[in-house]
Amino acid sequence: MADSAKKTKEPSFEDGLKRLEAIVKELEQGELALERSLALYEEGTALNHALGLRLDDAERRIEVLTRGADGTVATAPFTPPDAGKG
Repeated sequence: MADSAKKTKEPSFEDGLKRLEAIVKELEQGELALERSLALYEEGTALNHALGLRLDDAERRIEVLTRGADGTVATAPFTPPDAGKG
């Protein structure tokens, strides 16, 4: 029960990425007070770390799904479903 409550409070990966992009954009404008800049930098660093962990977790999950019976990991280039349509 605690795990599902924790998961619902966390933003989705996509929402986190959007927030990180907004932080970068605001910082790049350069017209912020020092305290605001530091707060945004701190938030952005934490988001970057959290999103990186989520990507690492996704990579491990995919690796488990593609691991063969002999323990080797089968890899193939990713082709989006709409590739080749044009």
